[in-house]
Amino acid sequence: MQHDLRLLAAARAIYDACYPIEECSSTGFDEAERFRMVHYRQAVDAAVQARAVMAARGEQLPLPVFA
Repeated sequence: MQHDLRLLAAARAIYDACYPIEECSSTGFDEAERFRMVHYRQAVDAAVQARAVMAARGEQLPLPVFA
């Protein structure tokens, strides 16, 4: 994942949307990634699936925006 910044950004967005720290998880994305937790793996899988759907439509994941 470190080499595909777009996929990582998409996985982070999915993780944050599905598992907000204040409601569902006490673990942020970075820690979940470090330990390869199930929620992280699910977010990555969702990002991979989204990329496949977008590729089939001729679209791309947008470039990540880092503040």
